[in-house]
Parts: sequence; C-alpha cells; structure tokens
Amino acid sequence: MTHIRSRREALRLLFLISPSLFWLIVFFFVPLLLVFAISFGERGTYGGVRWVLNLENYRRFFDPLYLRIFGRTLYIAAATTIICLLVGYPLAYFIATRPPRWRNAFLLLLMIPFWTNFLVRTYAWLLILRDKGLINTFWTGSLHMGLLQLSRLLPLPIWEPLLRATANPLTLFGTDGAIIIGLVYGWLPDMVLPCYAAIERFDFSLVEAAQDLYANRRQSFLRVILPMTMSGVVAGSVLVFIPSLGAYVTPDLLGGAKSIMIGNVIYSQFMAARDYPFGSAVSFVLMAVMLAGTLIYFRTGRE
Repeated sequence: MTHIRSRREALRLLFLISPSLFWLIVFFFVPLLLVFAISFGERGTYGGVRWVLNLENYRRFFDPLYLRIFGRTLYIAAATTIICLLVGYPLAYFIATRPPRWRNAFLLLLMIPFWTNFLVRTYAWLLILRDKGLINTFWTGSLHMGLLQLSRLLPLPIWEPLLRATANPLTLFGTDGAIIIGLVYGWLPDMVLPCYAAIERFDFSLVEAAQDLYANRRQSFLRVILPMTMSGVVAGSVLVFIPSLGAYVTPDLLGGAKSIMIGNVIYSQFMAARDYPFGSAVSFVLMAVMLAGTLIYFRTGRE
C-alpha cells in the first residue's frame, strides 16, 4: 500500500513539473547541445558549419588577442561587482535600518529608474559621457569660463594648468571606465536587494551583545553584522558578476571600438564574421566561467 501511494505521489509530481521540464528540454537543453556540437565544427566557405570535428576553435580562443579581451572582461566584471558592493551594501543597510513605514518607499525609489527600458538608460549615459555630453559641456564650458574669470580677478600661477586642463574635453566615452559606470548603474539593484534581504532578517540584538562585550562599532560590523549577512553579499555578487561578464549592449554603446568585451566578440562571430563554430566555442568557455562562479556561490552559501 505504501509503495502504491509513493508511486502515485511520484506520478503526480512528474505531472506537475512536466510543463517546466518540457520547456527546459525544448528551449534550453536542445539548443545548448546544438551549440556545443557546432563548437567542434569548422566554418564553411560562405558561412555555415562544416561538420569536421576538431578542437581548433577552442585552441584559437587562447590566442593572445582573445585572451586579452577575456582578461579585460574579467577585470570589468570584477570592478563592477566590487563597486556595486561598496555602494549597494551601505545603501541596503540604510534601507533595512529605517522604520518599517519608510522601507517600501525607499525600495520603490530604488526601482523606479529601472522601469525604463535598459537600452534607453544606456543611451542616456551615452549622452552624458560623450565629448559633447553633459559632463564635458560643464567641464569645457561653465567650469573653464569660471576659472578664466577667476584668473583675471586673481592673477596667480595656479590658474594656468587648470585652464589648460579644462580647455579640452575629458576622455570618458570609449573607455573601460564608461563601461563600468554603465554596468554599475544597470546592475546595482541586483546587489542591493539580496543584501537588503539578508540585513533585514538580521537580529540587531546581537550587535548590542557585542557592544556589551566592549566591541566598538567597527568590530561589531566586521565580526557580527558582515559575517551573518554574507549570504546576501555572495548572492548579490553572483547576480552582478555573471551578467556583467556576458554584457554586450553596454560595452557596445559606451565602449566603442577601443574597449570591447567577450560578449561583443561572440556577437561579431555570429552576426558579422558568420563563424558559428568559433562563436559557439567562445560562448561555451564563457559559460564554463559562469558555471564555476555559480558553483563557488553554492559552496560558499553552504559554508
């Protein structure tokens, strides 16, 4: 009787998960296997795939050119994650320690800018960072003219280097810094929300206990608050690092031709060069790095 009941429960469970299982198999695993198979082929003369199995595409990835681009991608993704953590954790702590009636209002204010389309918000940063954008208009316009007026009123040697510096626009667009700014702006909520969830569940009476044991505020934070909210930090870091690693739109708009990431290489191989095997190989290398980051997250979470 118990065996029949357990079998019925298994069939019921299979029936409930079958739509999701069908969706994953048809739209995830099958395309993934197809891309994996293509990565071992060769590019045809006019594009397409020649089914000649080899490892040339993976060997080609280790060319210094692509390794340099991949290294830049790791650097930009890591810098984005660190900046999001440095900005997002204090913001999450501030929101979580406000009175309950204010928390939802602050979370709403955090999310309102992100109701706008991501592409539109990235274009907004393009208008801000380009040579004739908002920052450089102020730099070479208002600031330069203000310094010029001050130099006439107070003729001092200090004004000359400042005038020379503000005479030309800042190089903001087309740099790694512009990409990092765009990615931080795009993925900051993915850091704030997990940290907020962890801090909001934290029992602050433990901080009072630490202070009773003569711990100062810095020691209370480093030895009590941060370790017990580390799950939110790790989750937020993974949620920021992985999409930053595969970013394409932001580096394409803000990085220009000088600063590209591995996502741009994958796009160019599929859409411009028509080299599907090499694009598939690069995609799987990137996926392997993302998978490693996810496994580290789960292992850290268990610990």
